[in-house]
Amino acid sequence: MDDTKRKEEEQVMSNEDDSKGSICGYDSLHRLLKDNLKPHLFHEVSRLLTGLNCGKPLETIVLPELASTLSAEHGFDLQAFCFQADKELLREPRVVRVGLIQNSIALPTTAHFADQKKAIFDKLRPIIEAAGSSGVNILCLQEAWMMPFAFCTREKRWCEFAEPVDGESTEFLQCFALKYNMVIISPILERDINHGEVIWNTAVVIGNHGNVIGKHRKVTA
Repeated sequence: MDDTKRKEEEQVMSNEDDSKGSICGYDSLHRLLKDNLKPHLFHEVSRLLTGLNCGKPLETIVLPELASTLSAEHGFDLQAFCFQADKELLREPRVVRVGLIQNSIALPTTAHFADQKKAIFDKLRPIIEAAGSSGVNILCLQEAWMMPFAFCTREKRWCEFAEPVDGESTEFLQCFALKYNMVIISPILERDINHGEVIWNTAVVIGNHGNVIGKHRKVTA
């Protein structure tokens, strides 16, 4: 192996060590593209990824200091953008702040299931606090956020993570909804205890008063 090839491989290995699971050292695809594409190309790629946005480039939003501090202290990526909307004819314009959370698991899938769920709760707590302190009106969590995403395995043991609509995941989120006056969309693996413990892929809608507004069931398992 020549020295050039060896140095290239060593650099790749170094980048992998430093990145801690990120993309070539970047903590998001957006930042990777922005730093490595020419401005006009980045603008076009962003348009394709995020939509036309009324023909305008996305504007970044400066977040409150508390949200940025939580991001730095707990090691999660935090970004905010302004999307334009066509002006309505019969209603005054208003701003709706939507928060989206995507997270990885917090413990290995070999850990006790109760410990895995608690670790995910602990991981999401500061992220939800950051969203709330940023004035988010509607917060959307990822599908089956309270467990490893195991639907593709079809292994029945993962159904142990299933819980009723009013279970511990909903209870965990209700205080945040009430505290920050925001609606939370919480997709969970639901166990319907009233109908033979059928398992559903359910989105629970928690109102801004901490109440359960309703639920949407997508599919049974």
